[in-house]
Formats: sequence, structure tokens, C-alpha cells
Amino acid sequence: MASDVETLIDAINEVRRRVWAEQPESFFDCATIDLDGTLVGTTGQCKEGMDIAYDGTWGYHPLVVSLAETGEVLSIVNRPGNRPSHEGAAREVNRSLVLCLEAGFRTVLLRGDTDFSQTQYLDGWNAIHKTRFLFGYDAVPTLVRKAEELPDHAWRRLTRPARYHVNTQPRRTPENVKARIVTEREYETLRLDSEDIAEFEYRPTACRQKYRMVVIRKNITKAKGEAALFDDVRYFFYITNEREWSADAIVFSANDRCHQENLHAQLKSGVRALRAPVDTLESNWAYMVMTALGWNVKAWWALSLPEPPGRWRDKYRQEKRWVLGLEFRSFVHAFVGLPCQVLRTGRKLVYRLLSWNPHLRVFFRLVETLNC
Repeated sequence: MASDVETLIDAINEVRRRVWAEQPESFFDCATIDLDGTLVGTTGQCKEGMDIAYDGTWGYHPLVVSLAETGEVLSIVNRPGNRPSHEGAAREVNRSLVLCLEAGFRTVLLRGDTDFSQTQYLDGWNAIHKTRFLFGYDAVPTLVRKAEELPDHAWRRLTRPARYHVNTQPRRTPENVKARIVTEREYETLRLDSEDIAEFEYRPTACRQKYRMVVIRKNITKAKGEAALFDDVRYFFYITNEREWSADAIVFSANDRCHQENLHAQLKSGVRALRAPVDTLESNWAYMVMTALGWNVKAWWALSLPEPPGRWRDKYRQEKRWVLGLEFRSFVHAFVGLPCQVLRTGRKLVYRLLSWNPHLRVFFRLVETLNC
């Protein structure tokens, strides 16, 4: 029954609250809740609840709600493959909001792509104290027209930060073989020339209040070989009730939500939670929730690492972030798949590790904390 799966999710959240309660004060500055749907295909033909998705995939379309700061899965809801991404999302958002606010987070940020900008719920979320939202918004003709009518001084160039910082000498860039072949064979390509950013107030039809609409104007050149065919302009919109951040920060935060795709990859190929091994919609839902618990345990393992004050605090925090960012298989190899000899002697059990790896120091810090 669906109610049984929801009871399981609530039980997992009780443990989650206890782990969060042990975190330092800075942990509760902000909880960023990401929402997205992902397809789970199956070759089965008799699975109850399966359907065909927009791309022809037969299977299910679960909704995944996660916490960006730790990568934890807050909720999974299984749905037929033909259901839209936003179906049932508002209910799960409200569940996660209650979880995070009751846990003591000072602010909560909701993020999602254009499928989750459900305007009928925005006023309600805006009314909740300490709750902010940031959603992509469809480039409907009304918004495109408003963007085109903005004066020139409303636009400014968007400069994106470097993806990483070079600590040594920059290496020589090798020849772009792919670009050379595309040019030689005169394939048609789209080249991004620049990005401009602006913002304006906008009230969706289903809302009573106006919200901040941030728009990016991408200036694109369509080329064939070395010849430029024509210029094109495309608009991307983001709706938010966040008033303090700069427009650039709004865009960068929205782009950061793409990290949730890495979480989906881990749930599919790491813990194998996003699979459909059983024969009904609800049984596969229960499987997803139970198996995703393995990923959450990894996050709780990392969060349980102590950060005592002193000269090593920064190093301990860095190690905690490193464990949180590990792929599941790397985590298993480093901390789970350890050969161990168990001895019973002198009225006690002795666990003797039979191999060494460079991460055992982190392992033993947690063992000491848990009094194992």
C-alpha cells in the first residue's frame, strides 16, 4: 500500500533528524531542496503501472527530491512512465519543507526546472516564513515579448566564473579535432557568442503577487563551416521570491541544480535504487525507497564524522566534504569492503583489519565517535 511506503519514508526521516541534530550551527544556514524526475526503463511487459514515456521508453517516471548540501534523498515517488515531471511534486515539497523547518534550518530554498514552476502554489510557498523558491520558467510568448521590450540599459553582460582554478601553469590547449572536422565538412553548428542578463517584475496568472523574473538572453550564431548563416536570440527565464541575491547569483544557483543529475546517476548505477525489479508500481516504489537508504546511510556516515575544535578542524571538515562527495562504489571500496578477522578473547570481541588503505584514519575517527 502507498501509505506503508510513506510510513517508511517518515521513519527514515526520523533517523535523518537525529543525524542532523548533531551537526554544527552553520549546517542549518540553508537547506536547498532540489526536485527532478528521471526515467526508469524496463524490458518487462507485465509490470503493473508501467507506461510509455515521451521518448518511447517503457517503464516508470519517479520523482526524486534531494537535499543539495548533503546529496541525501529526501523522498522518492514512483509514477507511471507517461506522467509529467511535476505531478505530485507540490505534496512532496510540502513534506520536505516541514522536515527541514522542524529540523531547525533557518532558510529553505526550493529549486527545479521549468516543469516545477507550478504557479498555483507559489503564493503559498512565498507565505511560509524562511522559504524561498527558484524555478525555471517556460519562455512563453508573453515573457519573450516583455524581454524584447526591455530598454538597452536594462541588459548587462553575464560573465560566468571559471569552472576551476589553475594552481600551476596553464597547459597548452590541444587542437580541437571535433571542431576542425565540423568546419571541414561544413556541418551546421550553433555557437554561443555572448550572454546578457536582465530582470523585471512579473505576476503569473495564477498568482496574486508579483515575483522577480530573471532573464538570460543568449546571442547565438548559426554557422555552416566557416560561414555564418544568421544570428539567433534565445531567452531563458527564472522566477524567484529571493530579493537579496544578485541576478547573476540567481542564475548560477539555478545552474547548480544540474548536480542532481549526478545523484540520479549514483541512484541508477551505484546503489541501483532507480530500477524496477518487481512487478507492481507500489512494490517498485518500496524497492526504490529502501535501496536509496543505502545512499542516505553513506551521507549520514559522513555527517557523523566529528569536527572537534583545534588545529585539525579545517582538515576534518575537508574530509567530511570529501566523503559526502564520494561515489557510492568508491565509498564501499574505501570503508565497507574491508577484510576483517573477528576474534573472541578475554570476554571481548577483537576486530582485526587485514589490509590497509589511506582512508582508515577517517574510518577510525568515526569508530571512536560511535564507541564501536
